[in-house]
Order: sequence, then structure tokens, then C-alpha cells
Amino acid sequence: MAVFTVFFQMLALLIMIAAGYVMAKKGMLDEHTNGKLSKMIVNVFNPMLFLSSALDSVGQISAGLMLQIGLIAAGMFVFFIAAGMALTPFFDRDPGQRKIFQLMFVFSNLGFIGIPVISSVLGPDYVVYITGFLVMYNIIFYTYGIAVMDGKFSLDSLKGMVNPGTASCAAAVAVLVLEPEVPEFIETAVTYLGNATSPLALVLVGYALACSDLRKVFGATRLYLFSAVKLLVLPLLMLPVLRMVTEDAAVLSVCMIMFGMPIGNMPLMLGNERGIDGTTCSAAIILTTVLCVFTVPLLVTAAV
Repeated sequence: MAVFTVFFQMLALLIMIAAGYVMAKKGMLDEHTNGKLSKMIVNVFNPMLFLSSALDSVGQISAGLMLQIGLIAAGMFVFFIAAGMALTPFFDRDPGQRKIFQLMFVFSNLGFIGIPVISSVLGPDYVVYITGFLVMYNIIFYTYGIAVMDGKFSLDSLKGMVNPGTASCAAAVAVLVLEPEVPEFIETAVTYLGNATSPLALVLVGYALACSDLRKVFGATRLYLFSAVKLLVLPLLMLPVLRMVTEDAAVLSVCMIMFGMPIGNMPLMLGNERGIDGTTCSAAIILTTVLCVFTVPLLVTAAV
């Protein structure tokens, strides 16, 4: 896939982000609407997109391939954890901010942004490929992520693994393995609900951008350096190893997109709960989300 083809597909996503920005500035979106839509995306639309992709992929993706992608995802998290431990001291000396940076290296926006990007760049049928990544994300977040913030591991944190995201992953795997006969009207409803994911998720990114101090988002030099490392350098370092694992062009593309996703909201939420200033994290989330429009085409082109 030519770099310009992927770029223009990503540019379409940027236009949807811009639409959200304009709607927020015009008063069509507010904090209450943002919160409600976010809950609907996480709890309804994203899970439906997963199921829709699984239903469309029955008989096209094997259990062995799903396992392979899950192992690749595990390797990605191990690599990002090691990179975060090694590189975090170069970005901040404050103990609280170091924890935030350490988590920002590891926890990307694999669902909220990753699903729309995969669906737009490669097609909805490939969304099911990221099931392994989301399962591993939940496991790592509720073990390593909580331990980094609290300085210890608690079994209570494991309760958070039971959520609509992991439930939809389990349902998608069940559909692929059991290949049930699903009535067409149900499949149509699931597909339509899932199709709402991409535009709504990106509109809400635009809302977040409209509510941010743009000077802090686009004026911090160290965040550009961090973004370059997170979005380009680390994914490209993993590519040679990935090629040793698989030669499947689709798997390569999916994995490189997952490797290069922007920072997710979970480090910010954990920091807020523990009284850590989230200004830098908020700026990094917005900046990496905007910059991935330009870095993802490079990663996909490198993969194929």
C-alpha cells in the first residue's frame, strides 16, 4: 500500500477530528455530551464493531493466527515496558511524572483510536486481528500499570479486567471458534452499531483538542521528542523481529499500526486518581493522536 494512500486515509480521520473541534467551539459538544458519548463508544459501539468484524471473518482467520498475534502483542508490551524503564529518566525528574511517562510508553490507545484506524486504513474485517492486543492490554494494565502507580501489586485491581472490552473480545473469539449461525437482521444491526465507532471516537478527540491549551500541546519540545520515540523509533525497532515471526502482510500492517498508536487515557486517569498533575500527560495524548496521522502511513509502508 503506497504511503500516500494510507496518508489520505489518515487525513480523512484528521478531518473528523477537525469536525469535532469545530462542533465543540460552536457549542454543539460539551463536557456532559462528551462523557455520555465516551461511555457509549466504550460500552456499546466498540464491542459491536468487534463482533461485526468477527462475524465477517468467520472461516478466514485461524485460531493459530489469533494465538500468534496474541504472542506478538505480549512481546510488544514487554518491549515497551523495558523501553519505558530505560528512557523515562530522560524526560522528567519528578517522581510522579516519571510514573506517568513510564505508563505513557506502555499504554497506547489501542481501542478508542486503534479500532477506527485499523477499520479505515485496512478495512473493518481486520479489526478482529487486534483482539489479542486488547486482551494483553487489560492484563498488563491491571497488573503492571497499577503496580507502577501504587508501588505494589494488589489482587483487587484484577477485578477491573471484567469489562465490556474483554467481554467483546471473548465473544469475538467464541464466534470465530464456534462459527454460529447468526440471523442476518442481527448481523446487520451489529454492523450498523459498530460503524458508529470511528466517526464518534474521532469527533471526541476533536472535542478534547478544543478544550486543551494548544500552546501547551504544541509548544513543548520534549513532547515532540517523546512522540518521535513512541510513534516511530520504537515501532521501527520492533519491525525486524516482527518480520522473523511472520511474513503475512496483513498481520505485519495490523501489528505496526498497533505498535504506533498514540497514548491512551488510562495513564492520565490513574494519575488523576492519585493526585498527580496531568497537564503534561493530557498534552502528550493530544499531540501523539494528531501526529499519528502522519506516522502511521510511514509504519504501514515500512511493514509492506
